[in-house]
Amino acid sequence: MSLPKNEAWFPAKKYGYGWGVPQRWQGVLTLIIYFLGLFGSIVLLGPHRGYLFAVIALWTIGFLSVCAWKGESPRWRWGNDD
Repeated sequence: MSLPKNEAWFPAKKYGYGWGVPQRWQGVLTLIIYFLGLFGSIVLLGPHRGYLFAVIALWTIGFLSVCAWKGESPRWRWGNDD
């Protein structure tokens, strides 16, 4: 379920598929938490490659889930076709 454009944390990209740069402070905070989680995972699990890849996958799935929940509906876009 996606949010309307004026309430979305992550707007849809103008070209291509997916979401662009966050437009609300909640989206920025989510992005910062994601990158800190990735960095912390690399620092703590660096020598354990199998665990590291699994944890990175979990962080990414979680982040993409938040984007899908609090972002605009993603679809292929080719400029201003709204």
